[in-house]
Amino acid sequence: MIRVLIADDHHVVRRGLLFFLKTQKDIEVIGEASNGAEAVKLAAQLMPDIVLMDLIMPQMNGIEATIQIKEKFPTMEVLMLTSYSDRDHVIPALDAGAAGYQLKDIEPDDLVDSIRKIMRGENILHPEATTTLEREQEEMENAPHLLHPLTPRERDVLSELTKGKSNKEIAASLFVTEKTIKTHISNIFHKLEVQDRTQAALYAVKHGLTEGMT
Repeated sequence: MIRVLIADDHHVVRRGLLFFLKTQKDIEVIGEASNGAEAVKLAAQLMPDIVLMDLIMPQMNGIEATIQIKEKFPTMEVLMLTSYSDRDHVIPALDAGAAGYQLKDIEPDDLVDSIRKIMRGENILHPEATTTLEREQEEMENAPHLLHPLTPRERDVLSELTKGKSNKEIAASLFVTEKTIKTHISNIFHKLEVQDRTQAALYAVKHGLTEGMT
């Protein structure tokens, strides 16, 4: 049996998922969470194989919840089930460790198929999420040469850093933890061979690395 935990702040969505998944002979829904913090707590208590994770939830969003779950239980899989397909949501979710990213307009049979494929070790992406990643790769390849050492996520962090934002503000903007931002900033300093935030910002402006950055 594939043991599934559902995490979504909308009761109707949880009920719908529960109703359909209960019809599958090889899937068992073992719990429901109405926010990210509850999802982390129940994941530790119930030890599901897969967490069906909503992205935008109160108390703790799905990305932060995924980061905490993967840090504590690396073999526990997370399938994002959301309404957002833009880069500001897709990329942080995958960076957090989600094995799959599906939109809520997915057909029920395709959702079940995604759950089974993830259990077989495959990574699953909705076509719109795939398009988002392809555009990200294209932007990275066309970026100025001096940006190439930076990953797309590091470029996002650098862009926010040049605006004078604090780690906390950057984390909130990119839907990740402050710890993750600190790691990205450390990598940026190393790759650009600068010592602090001011030097990184000046370097970015001087070399035109902020052009085209969001």
